[in-house]
Amino acid sequence: MNAPTIELPVVVIGAGPAGLAAAAHLVDRGIEPLVLEAGPTAGAAVREWSHVRLFSTWGEVVDPAAEKLLAPTGWTRPDPATYPSGGDWADRYLQPLADVLGGRVRYGARVTGVSRAGRDRIVDADRDQQPFVVHVAHADGREERLFARAVIDASGTWATPSPAGGSGLAALGEKAAVDRITYRVPDLKDLAVRARYAGKRTAVIGSGASAFTALAYLADLAKADDDAGTKAVWILRRGISGSTFGGGEADQLPARGALGLAAKAAVDEGHAEAVTGFRTEAVERNTDGRLVLVGEDGRRLDAVDEVIVLTGFRPDLSFLSEVRLNLDERLQAPVELAPLIDPNQHSCGTVYPHGHRELAHPEQGIYLVGMKSYGRAPTFLAMTGYEQVRSVAAAIAGDLDAADRVELTLPETGVCGGAGLFDAPDAAQADGGGCCAPQLVQLGAPVAASAVAAEAPAGGCCGS
Repeated sequence: MNAPTIELPVVVIGAGPAGLAAAAHLVDRGIEPLVLEAGPTAGAAVREWSHVRLFSTWGEVVDPAAEKLLAPTGWTRPDPATYPSGGDWADRYLQPLADVLGGRVRYGARVTGVSRAGRDRIVDADRDQQPFVVHVAHADGREERLFARAVIDASGTWATPSPAGGSGLAALGEKAAVDRITYRVPDLKDLAVRARYAGKRTAVIGSGASAFTALAYLADLAKADDDAGTKAVWILRRGISGSTFGGGEADQLPARGALGLAAKAAVDEGHAEAVTGFRTEAVERNTDGRLVLVGEDGRRLDAVDEVIVLTGFRPDLSFLSEVRLNLDERLQAPVELAPLIDPNQHSCGTVYPHGHRELAHPEQGIYLVGMKSYGRAPTFLAMTGYEQVRSVAAAIAGDLDAADRVELTLPETGVCGGAGLFDAPDAAQADGGGCCAPQLVQLGAPVAASAVAAEAPAGGCCGS
């Protein structure tokens, strides 16, 4: 890289947890960051799930370099053993960090394209010697072109949720029924939102932490005296096995394990009924406006009033079409990272900590970090993103010894036999290399530790 290029800033896309941590690590190494945030505040995506409580503690969601930057301002870390909500995380950590970074963070700045200056995707000549060019659309309508020595894309996946359709495409009629479908965990403390679901029959599609949270919320609503008739229908694309409800008491993140137990309690207590092996093909509206879900196998479920689709997220790669990325064909994650996080293969244990080498692309100097680095894979943790950006910042600074050093131990999930991307428990065991035999769960049986689950933090949208 030539000298003029080295003098340019590193553009960081997104002022969320990973993006702001990346900026803090760059500052710590004497490199100037420029953070471009499409929203009006830091943590704009996190604020959209401000009502959800994380299953990671404060001690796990504050980046060390960020804390170092914040310390001189008089900022004090909240009790590291307590669990923040998304709103807490944004107000008490992300926004103060962005404020410390000052003019290095620009709001209302949406990145619309990234390329090499004077070089489209095809051109090889002197490509690596050219700075990156970043096109930005501002909230006031202005367009701007910026130059950068490197680009760290921490824009996340929040804006691109996956659809209800079992084939990865929107189900027939899904878009037309948008007035009765949401792709977020509803905030049932909001009276208007609460009224939308109270006394109603709601389908929850999904099998991860967000679906657990929605089921627990709806169960709480059903238990309220004034909300008789509230019922959830839990739609799973697979069968039910020992891994369906997460790691439970074996999870080293206790709140994450308790969240799955709370979802199981919702089913056991009759507040939710589980429909297994159902892949949605169509969403039809009956004569009274309610929705009927139709499966690929021809099954038609009883009508519901509302649908909550929590089937994961996918990366927006549209503005990166002119840079040369090497992404896994299934997960849309960097090819070196994909085998570490592939839910088709994962069994017990944890994702191996990784850094700049696993995140590298043929286009030198561009990195996808945070939630976006995982592509379509689930179970991302904030501390994974912090380790990623620490390594990437060190690599950009030329300190490969630090960049290659692993400085993180991730907690065990306690989940065996893959992440549930199989229709039958036996297939999960055979293909997933699980470390323990799949155990069928008898719904309706007493739930050990359900009382603990009821009091534990009820969320887990971490690092979005």
